[in-house]
Amino acid sequence: MLARLATRVSDSAGITNNMPARRFPPPWTVEDIGGSFVVKASNDRPLVFIYYREGVGRRFLAKLLTRNAARRIAAGIAKLPELLRKP
Repeated sequence: MLARLATRVSDSAGITNNMPARRFPPPWTVEDIGGSFVVKASNDRPLVFIYYREGVGRRFLAKLLTRNAARRIAAGIAKLPELLRKP
């Protein structure tokens, strides 16, 4: 099955490698869907859900993040393809 997903990639030396196709193509985006942030790939496939709660009492009992903390984590995850691409 991996052979069907593989693409042929040639590097600068002319050596051809079989590399799996990207399942989660960049850019990744962040959406607030009410109660959680979802990080999605460019093909609209969800990668991760980060849950938060606004009320202090319920958030403490459920050990959930604040909305701001969840947004920062989601934004950091969405930047990963850009950060890993840079030399």
